[in-house]
Amino acid sequence: MYEKILVPLDGSELAEVALPYAEELAGRLNSEVTLVHVFEWTKDTNKHMNRFYLDKMVEATKQGAKRFSNKSEKQTIRIKSQILVGNPAEEIVEQADEEDIGLIVMATHGESGVKRWALGSVADKVVRATNRPVALIRAKGVRPDVRKKGILKKALVPLDGSKEAEEIVPYVQELASKLKADVVLFQVIKTTYETINAAGYGSGNYTEQQIASEKAFAEDYLGKIGSQLKQKGVTVTTKVRFGNAAEEIIKLADEMCADVVGMSTHGRSGIGRWVLGSVAGRILHEGTTPLLLVRSPRTAMK
Repeated sequence: MYEKILVPLDGSELAEVALPYAEELAGRLNSEVTLVHVFEWTKDTNKHMNRFYLDKMVEATKQGAKRFSNKSEKQTIRIKSQILVGNPAEEIVEQADEEDIGLIVMATHGESGVKRWALGSVADKVVRATNRPVALIRAKGVRPDVRKKGILKKALVPLDGSKEAEEIVPYVQELASKLKADVVLFQVIKTTYETINAAGYGSGNYTEQQIASEKAFAEDYLGKIGSQLKQKGVTVTTKVRFGNAAEEIIKLADEMCADVVGMSTHGRSGIGRWVLGSVAGRILHEGTTPLLLVRSPRTAMK
């Protein structure tokens, strides 16, 4: 699932906040990591400097990965690099497809300017264009101790009861079981509903009995998903809250100091469900926690 990892770099230190994540995955999961630098060719482009930079990053990443490798086994740390010319987002997506990449790890809100990408917009475009899982690392507010403490100790997984949203579960299970992370399964329940009458759109409140019933149903649902993860050796707890989905996810991620929020994008909307595409988008732009996004193939085919 994570055999091959792609890390886009633009030459800035902000983009390099993704490297500790690639290092640990390479060391613990024996993943092959490709560092890719994309630039739009101009007469002032210094290709030799780009190659020098990438070679330096490859060596640094390799040394970082060795700290997480299994010393009892003769594990080969596989870090390579690729220079591409063209539109950054398009080249990243195309390279990921060509190499059958299992995970793209990239920073958001990288520094923009001469010969640099506006990594925020590049990350947005990659997320929208690729069908491959993407881990987005916040350049602003990144944990300074991530190399010391590890990239993944606590994972928050929001679910809405749909099969589309559950597409994230195997990806989190793989990481949690091998990195020994705790997982919190989370569901947010609305307390109001929309109505249409002669005056137009309105809203109503669910009764206490209806809310209690919804909570019991959500707890039972999360418990069933959690039992599947526990069978794989993953430590799981469940939480149910009421309110706005995106707001409650961001709030809980901050409260529990989550290392990652893992979720599927474009979950189907319906009674008592979120529109996961919009929820994921809001968490991406307003949250502060690294975000693991998996596109649901169920919705991609529609």
